[in-house]
Amino acid sequence: MELKELLQKAFDLSGSDIFIVPGARVTCKVKGEMIPLTEGIVKPNETDELVRQAYALAGRSFDKLTDDGDDDFSFALPGLSRFRCNAYYQRGTVAATCRMVAFGLPDPKQLGIPDMIMELSKHRNGMILVTGPAGSGKSTTLACLVDRINHTRAGHIVTIEDPIEYIHHHDRCLVSQRDVPNDAPTFARALRAALRQAPDVIMLGEMRDLETIRTAITAAETGHLLLSSLHTTGAAKTVDRILDTFPAEQQAQVRIQISMVLRAVVSQRLVPKKDGGQMAVFEVMTVNPAVQNLIRDGRTHQIDNAIFGGAGQGMLSMDAELQRLCRAGVITRDTALLYAVSPETLIKRI
Repeated sequence: MELKELLQKAFDLSGSDIFIVPGARVTCKVKGEMIPLTEGIVKPNETDELVRQAYALAGRSFDKLTDDGDDDFSFALPGLSRFRCNAYYQRGTVAATCRMVAFGLPDPKQLGIPDMIMELSKHRNGMILVTGPAGSGKSTTLACLVDRINHTRAGHIVTIEDPIEYIHHHDRCLVSQRDVPNDAPTFARALRAALRQAPDVIMLGEMRDLETIRTAITAAETGHLLLSSLHTTGAAKTVDRILDTFPAEQQAQVRIQISMVLRAVVSQRLVPKKDGGQMAVFEVMTVNPAVQNLIRDGRTHQIDNAIFGGAGQGMLSMDAELQRLCRAGVITRDTALLYAVSPETLIKRI
């Protein structure tokens, strides 16, 4: 069984993820649907061989997986696509998930990313966060923002990723791309080093732990523009998630820091369309004086109301977008309520 052939099948189907798990058929996710790529189930020895082929394509030692139990890496097939792979052990056998990442950079218009999100690239300092569940397109949105900055102003962009997904070529900016753990052992260490590399913009793939979040806030405080992502849904929950990472005695001070450095939070979800397939729905919170006060005073539960009230003024409400799509017949009523921040309120509006 050849991994390249399976990846070619997934590419031809316009798939997004390929799942290699023992005891099941190799499967590809296509617009939210799970499509089998093999006729029969794959055995543990076959998944082991397929994953080893992925390591060979990446030129990476299989020992990393054996030692740690899971491993992130990427590889490319010329003329086809790049792939971000997570290999792991489950029930003592080898499995993997490969995310397809197209060559070239994504087009925000084709992806339906609103102009107000792309306008966030004009900020010169502070912190912009892109949030959402796994697989919702956070990395793609960040890549679009970095690409816009690269083409519109001069400076030095440092990206820190695990692994590198989109390749940015030097344009008006110089772009340094660091891969964790190949170029740096941890996000926190790479971020500390980035502060000594005269960056204008830092793109941090994910804020994973206390040390990384603390350093990211410091970077934003010292005049850099920091872009990053978090696995949260909604602007209010994002602020609470950052605060909850810190010890209780530090949270009051951190709340003040966040209110000063945070410029915007973009929250996105992939939702199923009525006619099949999926589409991205966005929420945008820009931090104006009113939102600053809510964060500083610990009234994050009122942020959703502030976003809804600020629609048309640099804000975009997730529930308002779901309501609009439902009325336009793009998504069903049940889908709108399933993904709503406040289903009780949305059902009255619908």
